[in-house]
Amino acid sequence: MKEILRTTDPVLLSALDDALRQAGIEPLQFDTHMSIVEGSLGVLPRRMMVADEDAAQALRVLEALRREAEES
Repeated sequence: MKEILRTTDPVLLSALDDALRQAGIEPLQFDTHMSIVEGSLGVLPRRMMVADEDAAQALRVLEALRREAEES
């Protein structure tokens, strides 16, 4: 597994999860339940992970998503 993103932004995580699935990549979010430990403050980042063989394509999807967000 490769980490392609680490963030506290739940909107970005959700958008990336959707974009990866549309591209045929099965993502996994790590550390999603850490909010219980931190008291739901949203200060601990979550990690978006993909299979090693999907990492290059997933990074391209992430870059396209970021470009799209900048244009909006």
